[in-house]
Amino acid sequence: MNTLLLASTQESTGKTAVALALGQLARADDRAVGYMKPKGTRLQSNVGKTLDADPMLARELLDLDAEMHEMEPIVYSTTFIEGAIRGQEDPEELRDRIEESYRDIAADADLMIIEGSGVYTTGGIVDLADDDIAELVDAGVLLLERLDSVGDLDRILGAVDRLGDRIEGIVFNAVPDSMYDLVESDIVPYLETRGVPVYGVIPHNRNLAGVTLSDLTDELGGQVLTGENGDVFVERVLVGAMSGESALSHFRRTKDAAVITGGDRADIQRAALEAPGVKALILTGGFDAPGAVLGKAAERDVPVVKVQSDTLATVERAEELIRGGRVRDARTVEQMRQLLHDHVDVDAVLR
Repeated sequence: MNTLLLASTQESTGKTAVALALGQLARADDRAVGYMKPKGTRLQSNVGKTLDADPMLARELLDLDAEMHEMEPIVYSTTFIEGAIRGQEDPEELRDRIEESYRDIAADADLMIIEGSGVYTTGGIVDLADDDIAELVDAGVLLLERLDSVGDLDRILGAVDRLGDRIEGIVFNAVPDSMYDLVESDIVPYLETRGVPVYGVIPHNRNLAGVTLSDLTDELGGQVLTGENGDVFVERVLVGAMSGESALSHFRRTKDAAVITGGDRADIQRAALEAPGVKALILTGGFDAPGAVLGKAAERDVPVVKVQSDTLATVERAEELIRGGRVRDARTVEQMRQLLHDHVDVDAVLR
């Protein structure tokens, strides 16, 4: 049996989609697949329990019988971390728990896929970073990375050194057009001279970037004030914190954007509604927009959403969500499966 752990040096590289797409490809090759995410970090409330949504999706798409507590033996929440700091968590007991879950799930599997945390160092507080888990279950590690500039190589090579003999290779995901030729012609050969195989370079795919306004509203706990088009596609956010006149010039240079501004900034809201690339308004601080602004938004079919959080917190959460790409679902995994087929040496990865 082979065990593959997907790790990353940064958040939102597409690990869930890639992990499940690889699992589906292995199943199509008549291999029994097991999956686990030892540290649940993408948490939500479900039937009174705190669960990570990724194992739930894996259970559905890979037709798994494993129980949720086996696929996610540790809930890596703020409460857990605070308890670990106070000495309330026993690293050895946690290791035993992961090992036991791994053995149960892997018993009938030809391939075990382990999804790492958002960042591979997560879990270090209890000696269970991704490299520790790879050692614990004897897994090879596939680094799944974004590469937005050549400076990112320092971070990636630091991870390669730390992972040592566990590293199997790298797949670059969502590489922007401006970097793609450089990655293929120079960066891949350079890494291979350092003994690091690169199994594929996946280009940026617009269908997997950005999120719908409905997803954004749900994640921000927002209330729709006007406009019911939750399918509006948002690929970036703009902060409305300047004068109305300056804002209009700024907003006109963008597309597929949501403008985030204080609910009391009617001048910014009016400017945003004049820009064709602005697809939604998100008003912070719990304020309602003036009736004239809501009327103009309805006329232009631009949804307006109110959130309780302040502008800075809203922007940070929205950018994090957008960088992570489309909310994980069956359609996302299917699109990733095709991208892997077209751009990655899947046979080499699964070996």
